[in-house]
Amino acid sequence: MFINHELINELLKNAQNATENDVDNVLNKACNRENLTFEDIAVLLEIKNENQLDKLFKIAGEIKNEIYGNRVVLFAPLYISNYCVNDCIYCGYQRCNKFERRRLTQDEIREEVKILEKMGHKRLALEAGEDPKNCPIEYILESLDTIYSTYNENGNIRRVNVNIAATTVNNYKKLKEKGIGTYILFQETYHKPTFIKMHGKSIKNDYYYHLTAFDRAMEAGVDDVGAGVLFGLSDPKFEVLGLMMHNAHLEEKFGVGFHTISFPRLKKAEGMDLNSFPHLVSDDLFKKIVAITRLAVPYTGIIMSTRESSSMRNKLLKYGVSQVSAGSITGVGGYKENEKDENINQFTLEDHRTPIEVLKELISDEYIPSYCTACYRMGRTGDRFMSLAKSGEIHNVCTPNALTTLKEFLLDYGDKQLQDMGDKLINNEIEKIQREDIKNIIYNNIKSLKEGERDLYL
Repeated sequence: MFINHELINELLKNAQNATENDVDNVLNKACNRENLTFEDIAVLLEIKNENQLDKLFKIAGEIKNEIYGNRVVLFAPLYISNYCVNDCIYCGYQRCNKFERRRLTQDEIREEVKILEKMGHKRLALEAGEDPKNCPIEYILESLDTIYSTYNENGNIRRVNVNIAATTVNNYKKLKEKGIGTYILFQETYHKPTFIKMHGKSIKNDYYYHLTAFDRAMEAGVDDVGAGVLFGLSDPKFEVLGLMMHNAHLEEKFGVGFHTISFPRLKKAEGMDLNSFPHLVSDDLFKKIVAITRLAVPYTGIIMSTRESSSMRNKLLKYGVSQVSAGSITGVGGYKENEKDENINQFTLEDHRTPIEVLKELISDEYIPSYCTACYRMGRTGDRFMSLAKSGEIHNVCTPNALTTLKEFLLDYGDKQLQDMGDKLINNEIEKIQREDIKNIIYNNIKSLKEGERDLYL
């Protein structure tokens, strides 16, 4: 088993005796861009000195800027079914909750997709509960076809990441054939006794099968996988080391680890009481965990959803977050129904800003909102993406596409204020670019957009 519980507990116990000098040594390693060991990560989790915390956040921000620049990728979730046979005690979709279950028809999916595209989205995360009878893999595959084939006046969804239950190699091959982006699956908790406790009499309650889902996905040819734990179920320090051990396993076996790591924090949901969970994560610890993760896996995308408040998400963008959702609704059919009272959400949200409001705030903070999906569409996935990221060449690919997709949003859906803000940012960013060929690519892309082209393989 590549998640070694005894080793994790030993590392955490030993790290409690770490001195401030030990912490400084690890921070210096990170500052010198040296790889961190599991022992190093455990030591960082014990940081208490305010000056050392500031240094941690500073290094995390520097690493993020070196690799991702000031680009921030945006996406939205699309919930297509809340049928579920599991009794996960933290989830609003748990089987014992009594409400009218539904799954969207293909026509209803088209309606939701058109609404999301009119919000400016080009990248979705498809979400569904686990129910082999009411939400079989065939339904997921048909829904992917529907999403990709749905067009609005200004275009379509270009990339769908998929967050569905652990499945077989054969089913992952089918997902791959449909052109999915990243396959996302949260382990929920790496602590096996807690995993078993949280999932009760559920088909999900097979720790090893769930844990090895990414192995099967990669064996099936899915290049990019996205991990996460639900912080608040078990000791968060244990979870961080679990994530790092899982990533190391994939790197050793397949040559590439997580493409993304998501950081959902336990929130109130239908049928559960937050007071029943003793491991809720404070804001201060949460920020520290995100920053440490950025140091530990510098090239992995870090995702922050609308579970968190706008102020928390803004802070975490400085410490390592590179992708955020915008305008999210976590109920089935919720975009059309605009969160009617009878719509059951999987969990509560904290950030209710519209995508335009999110963009305005990002631009005010001098970030480049990006709707780029070109890496998936051009085959820059898996180890090919990582080689570009590690060489620094990814900037020459991502920056032009980020600026172009921002301009596309401004032309199609931006109000006057956003257009003025966005154009100013685009011009400023172009001025910073040293290479004339890169500048020319951006100018030509913008010219094509103004002439009505809406698919430049962005």
